[in-house]
Amino acid sequence: MQTSIFVGGGGVDYAEPQELLLKYGNRHGLVAGATGTGKTVTLQVLAEGFSDAGVPVILSDIKGDVSGMAVAGSPDTKLHGPFMERAQKIGFDGFRYDAFPVIFWDLFGEQGHPVRTTLSEMGPLLLSRLMSLSDAQEGVLNIAFRVADEEGLPLLDLKDLQALLTWVGQNSADLSLRYGNVGVSSVGAIQRALLVLENQGGAHFFGEPALALEDLMRVTPEGRGYVNILAADRLINSPRLYATFLLWLLSELFETLPEVGDV
Repeated sequence: MQTSIFVGGGGVDYAEPQELLLKYGNRHGLVAGATGTGKTVTLQVLAEGFSDAGVPVILSDIKGDVSGMAVAGSPDTKLHGPFMERAQKIGFDGFRYDAFPVIFWDLFGEQGHPVRTTLSEMGPLLLSRLMSLSDAQEGVLNIAFRVADEEGLPLLDLKDLQALLTWVGQNSADLSLRYGNVGVSSVGAIQRALLVLENQGGAHFFGEPALALEDLMRVTPEGRGYVNILAADRLINSPRLYATFLLWLLSELFETLPEVGDV
């Protein structure tokens, strides 16, 4: 059974191979350094090691640097000699040219499988945080979600929520008697925040079919973990949408995966 993965060279003259024990793979880590010091390659080596060990990986790729993992390199290149020399120097005995099982995802559906979730699955709390709503505005959003739940109204995409908020504003007097104050100004502020999210591409993210977390946790028949790469070179220009996706993904992971500690 594999117990560690190779992560690089270290020690005097970087000649000693460095490994990460898999039982410590659930710890937080930081890879930092100046441009050209090997941060991206370090992440690639980690991802490849985890994949070989049967662990699915999720990577956000804002520059397209890690997409090359999907295709094997070739010894028929002038860099083959330096590669082999470097691998030997740092004790990387397992160096090989190989293609890894990669799945590309893209919120815009252009460079990979589209990523979607519904507003109902995201919920009012996370949505409020992402739109930086005030307490009063968050309260109104919670009321809107409660009305949708009690009336059996699906909240799938932004248009569903925008239409519901319009109805909430028109019936604010009646709703205030049941749920508490529903300010029309708060409804307008939420609508403006939704418009900003929509202008950044939120319409691509919210809708059906919703992404199932199991789609990101797959292994190949040979037991290698899939490397899920999010194409974020365009997404990085829509910071609110980017944050929306990442926070949603983290919340889904924490809510779904069991807290089992070191197994």
